[in-house]
Amino acid sequence: MIRSELVQKIADENPHLYQRDVERIVNTIFDEIIESLSRGDRVELRGFGAFSVKRRNARVGRNPRTGERVQVEEKHVPFFKTGKLLRDRLNGK
Repeated sequence: MIRSELVQKIADENPHLYQRDVERIVNTIFDEIIESLSRGDRVELRGFGAFSVKRRNARVGRNPRTGERVQVEEKHVPFFKTGKLLRDRLNGK
């Protein structure tokens, strides 16, 4: 599912809301998740999962085309851990 499909589904299930308002709500939720993660905070959606940021140390990598060794800088990457309810539904429980 992509963002526009999510907006459309929410708008269809809530006919009292305008689609532009639903789009603003969805964008605000995603923006808040992004802002929280950029501050290093953890975002938990009960039953769905938790978003957090993990740090990857600097390392020496390899250019796959030339085989040359290159220095890869330290970076922060988003991490998602599924919640119990989501795992159970995916596994048919």
